[in-house]
Amino acid sequence: MFGADGWTRRGTLGGAAALILAGGARASGVPIVHSPAGSFVGHADGHVLAFKGIRYGRADRFRAPLPVSMPGQRRPAQDFGPVCPQSGPYAPQSEDCLFLNVWTAEPDARAKKPVMVYIHGGAYSNGSVTDPLNDGRALAARGDCVVVTINHRLNALGYLYLARLDPRFPHSGNAGQLDLILALQWVRDNIAAFGGDSSRVLVFGQSGGGAKIATMMGMPAAAGLFHRAATMSGQQVTVSGPMNATARARAYLARLGVTDRDLSPLLAMPIEKLVDALDATDPIMGGGVYFGPVLDMKWLTRHPFWPDANPLGNRIPMMLGNTHDETRAFIGLDSPKVRGLDWGNLAARMAPELKIDILPEWVVAQYRARYPTWAPIDVFYDATTAGRSWRGQVIEAEARAEAGAACWVYQVDFASRTDPRRGAFHTMDIPLVFGTLGATGSQTGTAADARAASKAMQDAFVAFAKTGDPNHQGTPNWPRYDLSTRATMIFDARSRIENDPRAWQRELFARVPYIQPGT
Repeated sequence: MFGADGWTRRGTLGGAAALILAGGARASGVPIVHSPAGSFVGHADGHVLAFKGIRYGRADRFRAPLPVSMPGQRRPAQDFGPVCPQSGPYAPQSEDCLFLNVWTAEPDARAKKPVMVYIHGGAYSNGSVTDPLNDGRALAARGDCVVVTINHRLNALGYLYLARLDPRFPHSGNAGQLDLILALQWVRDNIAAFGGDSSRVLVFGQSGGGAKIATMMGMPAAAGLFHRAATMSGQQVTVSGPMNATARARAYLARLGVTDRDLSPLLAMPIEKLVDALDATDPIMGGGVYFGPVLDMKWLTRHPFWPDANPLGNRIPMMLGNTHDETRAFIGLDSPKVRGLDWGNLAARMAPELKIDILPEWVVAQYRARYPTWAPIDVFYDATTAGRSWRGQVIEAEARAEAGAACWVYQVDFASRTDPRRGAFHTMDIPLVFGTLGATGSQTGTAADARAASKAMQDAFVAFAKTGDPNHQGTPNWPRYDLSTRATMIFDARSRIENDPRAWQRELFARVPYIQPGT
C-alpha cells in the first residue's frame, strides 16, 4: 500500500505505522519505502529505519557511471553493498560498488527534513562508509535530519587518467567524482520518499571526503545538487594536472606490464592485479602512486581554490574544519620518524613531512624561540600539522573571505581519551559528528565531556543543513570567517569562539607557496 508518506509496512498498517513515524512503540513487520527508483525494503535500526545497500548506478571499468532505476520493483535494502576494491581492511569488495545507505526517523514525503550526505575519507584510494565510525543511525535518531552515506570508486578504478592515452576512456580521471554526482542525482530524485528535502542537501566529508567535496564545488556537473558543504580535515586547493596524471598512469601501467599503446589488457585483468599494482612508485612525488581528480578540461576546467575560490562554489555556504593535532594520526607516536627525536635530528626528520619547500632548520629555530618549553616532538607535530594539513584549509577560508562568500571555520580541540598522547588527531571529529562515541575505532570515550562535544558538533552541523548557517539557539554566536577577526569555533568539552587561533603558525607558513601534493 502506498500512502502520502511514501512507505508501508508489510503486515502493519494504519495506527501502528503512525506510531513508528512518531518514534513511539515498534510494530512488527518490515518497512518499505516507495520511491521513483524502486520500492526499498529496509529494517528497524534502533529508533530509525535503515535502508542499506541501495544501488544508485553501475559502471564499466574506467568509464562514467550509469544510473540504475527500477520503478515499482521491490529491492532489498537491509545490508551494506560491497566497497571499492582497495588494499584496506573493508569487506566485501567488488568493482560493482555504487551503493548508498539511508537512515530516517520519518519516511514521509511531508516531513521535508534536511538531508546530510556523507562522503568518506581515505584520500582517493581507500575507505568506506561501512566503517562503524560513520554509521548514520545515531545522527538520524535525533529526528531532525535524514542521513545518507555513499560508496564510490577509488584509486585506479576511480581516478586513473587514461584519456590522453586512449579515446575510449574520456572520463577516467574523474570517474570517482562522477559516481558521487550520480549519487547526488539519486538523492535529488528519491530522498523525499524517505522524509528528506531535496532543496536542503548538505554534503559533508572527512579527509579525502572533504577534498572530494571541495573539488565538486567547482564541477559544473554538480551544480544545484547540494546547497551547503562542510569539509572535515579535507581540502583540495589544486588537483592533478593532466601531464602529471598521464605520467602517473604510465607508471601504473608499467607496474602492470601493460603498454600505453594498447590498454585492452586492462579491461580483462583480474581486479586483484589492479589492486596489487597500486604500490607503483609515483614518478612525481615518490612513494605510492597518487590518484585523485584531474584537470581534464572536461569535468574540471580549473582548480578548486587556485588562483582564487572557484566562483561556481562561492554561492554555496561552507563550513571548513580541522583537528588541532592532525598529523598525530598520520605519523605514529612510536614510528621511526619520531623515535629518538631530538633537537639534532628534528629538522631532517620534519622536512619531508612538511610537504612544502621551506628551510626546516629555520622553522625549528622559530619554534624554539616562540615556545621555549616545548619538546622536539611537540614542535614536530605542530609544525607538520600547521604546514601540511591545516594549510589548505587556511587557503580555502581566506579565498572565500576575499570573495565575500559565506564561510564558517572550526577547530576540534577535543583530544583522545584513550591515548592522550595523540591529542585531537585526524579522524577525531568523525565519531563526534556521527555520535558514534562507543564505536570500534573511536577514541572519544563516552563520558559527559565527549557527549557535550558531540552535541555541540551535531547541533552545528544539523543547523547548517537546515538553514545554511551553523548558528543555533543556546550556543555562542559563531561569526562568519573574515580577514579582520578570523573567528573560529573551537569544539571541545566546552566549545567557544576564538579569533585567529594559531595566528603565529599561519603567518609563519604563509611565507612560502603551497602546492597541494599530487598536483
